[in-house]
Amino acid sequence: QVQLVESGGGLVQAGGSLRLSCVVNGRIFSINSMTWYRQGPSMQRQVVAGITRDGSRNYADSVKGRFTISRDNAKNTVYLQMNNLKPEDTDVYYCTARVNFAPGTPYEGEYEYWGQGTQVTVSS
Repeated sequence: QVQLVESGGGLVQAGGSLRLSCVVNGRIFSINSMTWYRQGPSMQRQVVAGITRDGSRNYADSVKGRFTISRDNAKNTVYLQMNNLKPEDTDVYYCTARVNFAPGTPYEGEYEYWGQGTQVTVSS
């Protein structure tokens, strides 16, 4: 069983910072891309930032220059450093991971898993 456990959300004033973490737990072979999404009430989930296994990154235009995604492959963890937060950044943030199970096992192949979400609230 694979679980993604997120942490680091909370309440912060505009201009402040938060660091989200997401660790992938389970007996997996490897992790390919990892992505942070956001979702507010009555909205579709939107990509915030993504990172490939080799470290290539992409960001939503709204967060470029303020957010930084990184990962620690040894710890199966992805981070989202959020600086200069704005009230419009308020949302639930989710991490995803595309994981591989070991070749030759019954579940060989790539699967995508989601975390439970962590609330980020930015006050003005």
